Amino acid sequence: MRKVKLGQSDLAVSEICLGSMTWGNRNTESEGHAQIDFALERGVNFIDTAEMYPVLPVRAETVGATEAVIGSWIEKTGRRDDVVIATKVSGGGHAEIRDGAPFSPQNVQQVAEGSLRRLKTDVIDIYQLHWPSRGSYHFRQNWTYDPSSHDRAQILDEMAATLDEMQKLVQAGKIRHFGLSNESAWGTAQWLRLAEASGGPRPLTIQNEYSLLCRLYDTDLAELGHNENIPLLAFSPLAAGMLSGKYAGDVIPEGSRRAFSEDMSGRCTPRVWEAISAYLRVAHKHGINPVQMAVAFVLTRPYPAIPIIGATSLEQLGEILDGDGLELSQDVLADIEAVHKAHPMPY
Repeated sequence: MRKVKLGQSDLAVSEICLGSMTWGNRNTESEGHAQIDFALERGVNFIDTAEMYPVLPVRAETVGATEAVIGSWIEKTGRRDDVVIATKVSGGGHAEIRDGAPFSPQNVQQVAEGSLRRLKTDVIDIYQLHWPSRGSYHFRQNWTYDPSSHDRAQILDEMAATLDEMQKLVQAGKIRHFGLSNESAWGTAQWLRLAEASGGPRPLTIQNEYSLLCRLYDTDLAELGHNENIPLLAFSPLAAGMLSGKYAGDVIPEGSRRAFSEDMSGRCTPRVWEAISAYLRVAHKHGINPVQMAVAFVLTRPYPAIPIIGATSLEQLGEILDGDGLELSQDVLADIEAVHKAHPMPY
């Protein structure tokens, strides 16, 4: 698999990242280890995780379990240097995580220490802020998000103080870089400005949702990502599996993700099924596996982008990775754009 230089760092990562959010509940420790081994065999060296994982559901007793699965793999294999690991500190709002407290300048170092212990490593390659402490318009919150409800000066003071703590973690050798997640163009621009003014660490990446069905990033953030060389780590490039077609007809297969979250975190709307069918028709017309088409599409973007893939079985993981090297023709891309214009925001 092709390797790319990640932003302004010296990290060389695979152009596809392995997601891990099911390891520790829907997948056992041994299944998580098997996925890492399989992905490495196929050339993937980039793993994304988070303090709060596993999800579906998030439970207080399993918070951190996914990091522990990765940590036991590192301990068993001794292959820490073969993988680039990105993890995240959770924002506020989940009672199961630190009783709902957000990350803050007062706790971010302590939370990072917890991730280091679970991962059984001395250093985290990319330490991401899972969502802004002020809130976020992502995960369908764009329909109701009110930016006027927050005090600008307070937000900027918190950002500056958090950046200072990230600098201390870098200087201590506990993290190499810090990244953003579920962030906005304004927020990202402020992190960049504050880093430049203080000499603190510059955000290396931004992890936001992106797929054929969710293209909010294609507006202001796309320009920022290109000009500032901040790669998008695109989570849910298959729209939580919806672009595979397995939910077509509004069905809920037993054991599927939708069996745990019927509305798929707000993705199931009256408009979405027609959009999915249209993309499936494009794949069928051109003789392409729809899963592989969806992942390959992310790699065509006119800004740096790395899709984060996830699977609950080696068969699913293999199907996705079998699309490595797939290049979408101009005819395919034209058909995709026609569908996007007809179904621009299905959820």
